[in-house]
Amino acid sequence: MARRQKGRNVTGILLLDKPGGMTSNKVLQEVKQLFFARKAGHTGSLDPLATGMLPICFGDATKVSGFLLDADKRYTVTCKLGIKTTTADSEGDILEQRSVPELDHDGLEAVLDQYRGDIEQIPPMHSALKHNGERLYNLARQGIEVERQARSVTIYELSLLSLNKDELELEVHCTKGTYVRTLVEDIGESIGCGAHVIQLRRLAVGAYQDPAGMITLDVLREMEQADRETRGGYAELDKLMHSVESALGAWPDVQLTEDATYYLRQGQPVLVKQSPTEGLVRLFNPQFQFIGVGEIQEDGMVAPRRLFGAGKG
Repeated sequence: MARRQKGRNVTGILLLDKPGGMTSNKVLQEVKQLFFARKAGHTGSLDPLATGMLPICFGDATKVSGFLLDADKRYTVTCKLGIKTTTADSEGDILEQRSVPELDHDGLEAVLDQYRGDIEQIPPMHSALKHNGERLYNLARQGIEVERQARSVTIYELSLLSLNKDELELEVHCTKGTYVRTLVEDIGESIGCGAHVIQLRRLAVGAYQDPAGMITLDVLREMEQADRETRGGYAELDKLMHSVESALGAWPDVQLTEDATYYLRQGQPVLVKQSPTEGLVRLFNPQFQFIGVGEIQEDGMVAPRRLFGAGKG
């Protein structure tokens, strides 16, 4: 007999302000417990040192987590110049120390300009990538270093926020897969003194551009306790949820007829008048309930990409 799963069937997206000093998975497990949720997942790990936006998807929202994982990100990062570490952040051991040259704004802008636009990065050994089935960070802890292939990423914006002697504060808007630690390390080498990350904060993920919308773990704990004391169930916590379709940002909306909804749910492409000519779209049934993600084919038909059980036509 199948084991009965514990938890509520709750669906939505929470914009958590991840605290420093905790792994993303540990935070996820606590949030899942606070919401008493049956199913939850995050959308790409933040290092324990890092803070900031960690979207957590509950229930059916886990079906769109991949789109958030692939989305652009925005960070602020504080760099310590003159010191290179094993992990490229302050949690690693010091590898070498060098004197920091005298810096000015124009000189720094010239260095930063080398890292704007399309660049190549070699993933760090302290990363979750796999080599022959083994996580690179596990190999690094054993003192093993393996060859890694360079990867193309795009740095849309790289802004100098402040310079204070041997510390730089930068804002970075980048594509998925960008290693900010590696970016900082490379900038340090271009300056000629090395560098590592001492603070990292994620401000935005994909469509979620307002950091003011994040909720801290401490606030969640307080709200969960208040809900228990008032016997209000999870009413206040559930109000914090964003809709599933909000993760898909400014994608075009396509509203389907009853017949189109039915055939789409059978896996068949359908023709929808005045639909976009290409790309991904958000699908809604005749009652304008979100039912999933579609993709426009070359023949103009709307094909199902990822559908949800709710909102059946």
